[in-house]
Amino acid sequence: MNEAWQKMVQTMLEQSQQMARTLNPALENFRVKGFEDLIPTMSKDFMEMAFGKTFNREGLDAKTRMLVTIAALTVLGAQAEPQLKLCVRHALEAGASKREIAEVIYQMSMFGGLPAMQKALEIAQTVFGETEEDSK
Repeated sequence: MNEAWQKMVQTMLEQSQQMARTLNPALENFRVKGFEDLIPTMSKDFMEMAFGKTFNREGLDAKTRMLVTIAALTVLGAQAEPQLKLCVRHALEAGASKREIAEVIYQMSMFGGLPAMQKALEIAQTVFGETEEDSK
C-alpha cells in the first residue's frame, strides 16, 4: 500500500472508533477476537460475500441482480433511501428500463405496503430526473 492509502485507511479507522465510542461506549471493550474464536472464517467469509462470489455469482445478469435488489430495498421502506437511489441508477446503467424499475417497485407494494412503494417510486423518479439532466 502506498502512504496516501495507508493514511486514508488509518483516518477511517480512527473515525469509526470515535463514532463507536460516541454511540456506544461499551463497544470500546469489544473484542473481535472473540468472534474469530467462535467463527474462525468470519473475516474471509465477509470479504468473500462483499467482494467475491456472493454478489458476483453466475446465474443472474447485472440487470436482473439490480432489479432484485431494488425489490428488496423497496420492501425495507424509507430506511434504505440512499441505497435505493444508487441501485436505481445502477439498474439503469445495467440496461433496465424505467418501466421495468417501476414495475418491480409496484410489485413490492404487496410485500412492503403502499407507503413503501410510494416512497420507492418517488426515489426512482428523482433518479430518473437526475439521469435525464445528466444526459443533456
